[in-house]
Parts: sequence; C-alpha cells; structure tokens
Amino acid sequence: MALDLSPPPKDTLLPWPQQQNSNGLRRRKRDWVIPPINVPENSRGPFPQQLVRIRSDKDNDIPIRYSITGVGADQPPMEVFSIDSMSGRMYVTRPMDREEHASYHLRAHAVDMNGNKVENPIDLYIYVIDMNDNRPEFINQVYNGSVDEGSKPGTYVMTVTANDADDGTTANGMVRYRILTQTPQSPSQNMFTINSETGDIVTVAAGLDREKVQQYTVIVQATDMEGNLNYGLSNTATAIITVTDVNDNPPEFTTSTFAGEVPENRVETVVANLTVMDRDQPHSPNWNAVYRIISGDPSGHFSVRTDPVTNEGMVTVVKAVDYELNRAFMLTVMVSNQAPLASGIQMSFQSTAGVTISVMDINEAPYFPSNHKLIRLEEGVPPGTVLTTFSAVDPDRFMQQAVRYSKLSDPANWLHVNTTNGQITTAAVLDRESLYTKNNVYEATFLAADNGIPPASGTGTLQIYLIDINDNAPELLPKEAQICEKPSLNAINITAADADVDPNIGPYVFELPFVPAAVRKNWTITRLNGDYAQLSLRILYLEAGMYDVPIIVTDSGNPPLSNTSIIKVKVCPCDDNGDCTTIGAVAAAGLGTGAIVAILICILILLTMVLLFVVWIKRREKERHTKQLLIDPEDDVRDNILKYDEEGGGEEDQDYDLSQLQQPEAMGHVPSKAPGVRRVDERPVGAEPQYPVRPVVPHPGDIGEFINEGLRAADNDPTAPPYDSLLVFDYEGSGSTAGSVSSLNSSSSGDQDYDYLNDWGPRFKKLADMYGGGEED
Repeated sequence: MALDLSPPPKDTLLPWPQQQNSNGLRRRKRDWVIPPINVPENSRGPFPQQLVRIRSDKDNDIPIRYSITGVGADQPPMEVFSIDSMSGRMYVTRPMDREEHASYHLRAHAVDMNGNKVENPIDLYIYVIDMNDNRPEFINQVYNGSVDEGSKPGTYVMTVTANDADDGTTANGMVRYRILTQTPQSPSQNMFTINSETGDIVTVAAGLDREKVQQYTVIVQATDMEGNLNYGLSNTATAIITVTDVNDNPPEFTTSTFAGEVPENRVETVVANLTVMDRDQPHSPNWNAVYRIISGDPSGHFSVRTDPVTNEGMVTVVKAVDYELNRAFMLTVMVSNQAPLASGIQMSFQSTAGVTISVMDINEAPYFPSNHKLIRLEEGVPPGTVLTTFSAVDPDRFMQQAVRYSKLSDPANWLHVNTTNGQITTAAVLDRESLYTKNNVYEATFLAADNGIPPASGTGTLQIYLIDINDNAPELLPKEAQICEKPSLNAINITAADADVDPNIGPYVFELPFVPAAVRKNWTITRLNGDYAQLSLRILYLEAGMYDVPIIVTDSGNPPLSNTSIIKVKVCPCDDNGDCTTIGAVAAAGLGTGAIVAILICILILLTMVLLFVVWIKRREKERHTKQLLIDPEDDVRDNILKYDEEGGGEEDQDYDLSQLQQPEAMGHVPSKAPGVRRVDERPVGAEPQYPVRPVVPHPGDIGEFINEGLRAADNDPTAPPYDSLLVFDYEGSGSTAGSVSSLNSSSSGDQDYDYLNDWGPRFKKLADMYGGGEED
C-alpha cells in the first residue's frame, strides 16, 4: 500500500506491508514509517481539501475499497476527515482549530468488494499547525495588591497573570508583560516595574507615603509573539496598589498644656479632654492613642482614658480628692500609639503635655470617727447618767461651721443627746431583759449636721453592751398541774426560770412556806437538780379538789432574789394507770352531787319545752288546712272557659252562623235591661255575705252544723264560684235554630237527647256531658 503525500493531483503511493516466498519460507517485509500529516488551522479552503492518497499495490489485481476510522472520522467530532473509498484520496472537510484538537490519530483500512481484509490497517497522524489567532487573556481584569509605605525599591507588590490559548512552545503563545501607565505619577511616574515574563510587580523607586498617596492604579499590557508589538496580539488589565499605613507618625498634642477642675469627693468624673493629632490611618493601631500619666499623681487619683471615636484623652477621677489635702494637681501626660513606631521613627517632643487640675471645695458631711461605737455598762443605771460623748468631726477645716446632734433612732427612748457636744445621757432605766435589746446590746443611731450651704449630715451608731444584774426573781412552771388523791409514784415536776443570765440564775433553792401550816402538812417538795424539783403529797389521802400550793424559789444571784409562786394543783381520783377519772375530774373541779343533779333536771326541762313547742306548731298547721274550701279539680273550670265578647269564634265554630247570637244595632221593640241584670260569668261587685265564724274551741258535735251553715251561705252568695258555668245574654235573636241555653235547663227533666251538642265544639261538650249525665242519674 502506498501513501501519496504530494499536492493534488499528483499521487504519492505508499505500499502496504508485503509478504513474499523465498526458498519455501515466508518472510514479512518491514513496515514503512508513515510521516505525520501537518494541516494548518483556520484554512480558508476550498473544502473538502485533499490531504493525501492511500493506495494498495493489490488494487491492480482486484477492486479495493478504502476507509478511515478514529476521532474526526467516525468518532466525535464526526466527519472532519473523509476518504474516497475507490481512489483512496483523504480530505479535510472544514477549517481546523488547534485550540480544540491539536492532533488526530486515524487508521486506514483496505478491503475487497466482499469486505474481506486485503491489507492490515495503517496509522495516520495528523497535526494541526498553530496560527496566532488568540490574544492573551488575564485571569482577572482587576488585580488588588498592597505595599507598605516607605518600602525600599525592589519590594514585591503582586503578580498578574495572562494566558494565551495558542501553542506555548511557539512564539504564538509566549506572553510578555509591560506597564503602560501609572496613576498618580507621584512622587515619580515610574514607582513600579513588572517582570516581563513572570508578571511580578515590584517597587522601583523610594518615596511611598500613605499620607500623600494612598492608592496607585497601574495599567498592565500582555502581548504574545514574545512581546513583539508589530506582530503580536495584546490585552490589558488593571492593577490597584494600595499603600498600607505604617506607624511612621507619632501622635502629638495640639497644645502643650491643658487645664480642668473637679469638685472634691467626686469620682468617675471627666475633668479635662486632651486632644492629639496623628496623621496615620484613623481607627487603626497606628492611630489609636494610649495615654499615660508619668508624674504628678503619686496617689493614683486620676487616669486618662481614650475616646474610641475622637481619639481624645479623657482625664477621669478614679479616686476621690480632698480639698483640705490637695487644692491642685500638676500632671504630666504622655501619648503613644497602640502599635510601635516604625523603624527609624523617633517620638516627638510634642507627645508630652502638662495638665493642671484644680480641686473645688464643697461642704462635706460631718463624720463620726468611731462608727460603730461600743460601750459597756451595767443595766439599771438611773436616768441622767452620763454614758459617753459621741461627737463627730467636720472635715471642712477652712469653713467655720457648727455641728448639731440629734437622735435618729432610739427604739426604747432610753437616751438623750446634747445637741451641742454630743454627750449621751440616760433618759430612762436601761433594762437588759427588754425586747429592744438583742444579745445584751442596745443600739441607737445619732445624726450630726452642720450649718453649711447646703447643709450636710452624717450618721453614727452607738452600741451599748448591758451587763446583767440580779434584778429578776425566778418563776416556776407549770402554773397548773394535777395529782392523784392518794400518794403514788406520780409527782409534779417543777421547773425554775429566770430572765437574768449567769451567774444570777441557778442553782435554785425550792421550799414550802411555813404559813399556812397546811401546806407543809399536805405537801412536800424535793429538789432534783439546780433547775428542777418535784412536788408530791405528804399525807396518805387528800380530798379531791383544787388547791393553791405556794412555793418559794430563790436564785443564786448577789444578792439572791426570792419569789413565791402559786401552783394550782387539781387533786382527783385516779384509775389503775394513774390518770384522773371523768367523775373524779368533775368532782375535782368543785361540783358536788347536788349541783350535778340540778344541771340534769334543767336539761330535762329544756327538752320538754322544746317538744311541747313542736307539737303545738304541728297542731296549728293541721287546723289551718281544715278551714280551706275543697273543690274537685275536675269541676273547677275557671281555667278552661275563657271570656269572649261574642259566642263562637273558635277554630271549630267557624262553620256556624253567629249573627243570630249577636245583638242587633237597633232593637226598638226590646225593652232596656233592668237595673242589676248583668252577666253571671263575672264576679259581681258588691257587699259579700257573712259566713259563720268557727268557734275558738270547737265541739265535735258542732262540726256538722258548721258545715251546713257554710253551705247555705255559699248558695246565697252571688260571688261564690263557679260563676262561669252559665252565661246570660241580653238578646239571643229571634228564630234561632240553636235555641236558648236557658231552655236547656228547663228541659233537663225531659228525655231529650243532648248528644248533638258534642258536634258543636269543645265548649258545648261540657254541657252535653252535664245534661246527658243528669238523665242517666
């Protein structure tokens, strides 16, 4: 097989590897080395454009079909290359782009018309020749960098980078850098330079000063073709270089002296503001001021704090000053920055200033040097006794002021104070056992006030420790007790108590008085220890009752105090357990048998009276019920028949002609009603008859007579019910088919059938039942 690399139409043939026979042996010839095919990119055509021709030596004997495979043929990108299957000419079908595919690897195939392989596949390598068709592209359009002010020449700033898509092994892809412009051009128009190959920007001149120029804008150009401006393609980017601050400017006070004033005894007060100037970057460690007092305040009364906004120094009082001790302060303050000064920068003499602070005198409150003041004395001292002098000191030595004293708190009102000199005397007897004394200490508060403008006052507390004296006699507990009437093991335990304290308390002495003699005769007392004793019966039997037993108790004070305490002892009969029985307890309370019987009789009389009252109430109730008139609820029709101005009108009476029941408007032939004639379905108005009065004390035989008289009175009473059973009309009409209701009464004795009244409605059904029942009766 042959490969034709000549320009068309001349064909260069490249034979495929051949196989020959020699002496009966088969030898394979060495394959030809196919040189690569170079195709320039961006060719303008025309397309398809022939590249080479492939031909097999066997095409003289048999027809051969050629084909190619690989990327660019039957693999994406598809059909970049094509081949004439009969002639073996290979074509490129469109312009090539090296930046997309720099090379292609194809395989050529030769088969007969039946598809049988005639030759082994051969490799074809196609290289796209690069053209300078891409400009350098910067990674960023804007680069940001920084450099300290005062940097030396050659200081690195930043690196800019541009990439070229062309072949980097050729001049088409070799990029070179240069600086086009620098803004501002101060202090020199060439403050920076750039490495043409690496893109590193460095300083080239001294004189960077942030306080003059804070930022530079540099335009950088990248050109390929190794920087050849005539043939190369170029692009630009912007480099912004910020000059960073260094502490090359020490802070300086705006003036060499400052002044302020402060009232004495004030703290956390700003007395002066110190202003400074610093040309470094505001609100940075190079600008932030730090103040320090280097002299004039050995006691530490002041501190200088920095205002974070204005950077001023605020001289503040942190420890109260006293006008009487210091009338003025002369401070020396030095200012510096948080960050140290840059190398080679010295502090300015203007970084130190003097501050004069005047102290203003104010009226200070008097104070008690000893507060709380404690004194000790015995209780019970008489009124008027001088205890102590509780005086205050006025700190205002340069003011002529008087101090006056008064009581602020004296709970028991035991003390008196001299308003001029503060001398304390007693106004009453001091009692250690008082409720106003806590843990033997009585506490009072006094006020000392001057006459300054405005007046000022101070308080002091006086504590009086009261020493106990034997001024309280002992008492005995309990005050009441009980004991069995016969001597037994039980006894009354007695406890002595004293309001005083040791040594004016126990051990106590317990004894019974000699008068009355019955006390020592009936009772005996035994001391158990210093505070306790037992009281018991001396005799074999003592009648039940209440007994007042006097006992003398004496404490151990100096001098000792005695007290006679009366104990109420209840003597009672006891059961086997030594407890008082119920009867015995009553007897011991002082009630005899006669008194108990009298109480029981009174209780019985009271119960009898209650029972009689209940019986009388029930009888009265029964008599009230017998007087009531009994009416059968079925016969009481007052709630069933309603009064109407005309007959009928109900739901069931609408089918009847009611005009016959109505009174004509003009009835000349009918005489007027007689006086007194009225409807009897209404209660008449007039004097009511007198019914018989029941006797107060009725006799059983009078009950029948009483009932008969009541019936007769009721029959003659026009107001007695029922008065709504029969109606009387002034005019019933003429020729009425209904007839008169009164005629029903007159014919009640006949044998007329009244069942038809049931068809007239519910109002006539009652009459039908009434008269129909009468016939049956």
